[in-house]
Amino acid sequence: MPVTTPDGLAADLALALELADGADAITMAHAQRTDLRVETKPDMSPVTEADQATELALREGIAVARPDDAIVGEEYGGDAATGRRWILDPIDGTKNYVRRVPVWSTLIALADDAGIQVGVVSAPALGRRWWAARGHGAWATGPESAEPRRIHASSVADLADASFSFSDPENWDRRVLDELIERTWRTRAYGDFWSHMLVAEGAVDIAAEVGLGVWDFAALVPVIEEAGGRFANVERPSGPVSLTTNAPLHDTVLRIVAE
Repeated sequence: MPVTTPDGLAADLALALELADGADAITMAHAQRTDLRVETKPDMSPVTEADQATELALREGIAVARPDDAIVGEEYGGDAATGRRWILDPIDGTKNYVRRVPVWSTLIALADDAGIQVGVVSAPALGRRWWAARGHGAWATGPESAEPRRIHASSVADLADASFSFSDPENWDRRVLDELIERTWRTRAYGDFWSHMLVAEGAVDIAAEVGLGVWDFAALVPVIEEAGGRFANVERPSGPVSLTTNAPLHDTVLRIVAE
C-alpha cells in the first residue's frame, strides 16, 4: 500500500513508539559498558556494536509487524525510494555516545508515496522523547513530565530576536554560517537531533546542519511540521543544508542559506 490511511497512521505510530522502547533498552545497556567496540566506517564516521545491535533489533521488529514494508537504515542500507518504507538511524550522535555525552538518540521514521508520515526521536540518556504522525500533532515527554505534552514552534518573527543552533562549523560555507550567527540574537551548538527538537518545542527558532543523510533527518520532519515549524533541504556547493525553523522566520533564513 503506497499511501497510509489515517487509521493506519495511529497504528504505525504506536509501533514506532514500541520499537523505540526496545531500542532504548539496547542503547542504554551498551552505554554503561567500558569495553564498547568502536569501528570506523569508510566515510570516517564511527560505528559501535550498539549502533549495529539496535538497527538489527529495529529491523526484526518491523519485519514481524510490517513484513511488506521496506527498510532503509544507516548501518545496513536499503534503497527503497517508493512505497512504505521505514527509515532508521539507530544512534544519531555516535561521537557523543562513545564519549558518554548524553546528547544522542534513536530516530525512527515511516515514509510512503505521500511523504514522511511518522517520526519518533528517542533520547533515553536525556530522559526525553518526541514523536508525531501527520494530522495527530507533535508530542514530547521529558524529565519535567512523564505525561505527553503537545509541543509548538515559537512565534518569533524578527531574525534579530531568534535563537540559532547548529552542530559544528565543519563543512559549512562560513559566509552563510557567519551571517546566521551575526544576524541572530543567540547562537548555541546543542547539536544533532536536539537542535531541531528544540525548534519543535519553541525553545530555539532556527536549526541547521550540513551533509545529513535521509536517516539523519527523516524522523525530525513530522515532529517539526506537526509542531508548526518548517523543514527544508538546501543544496549548496559545500553540501546540502538541512534547515528547520519556526514558520515566521523560514523564508528569511531560507534566502540566507540558499544565496
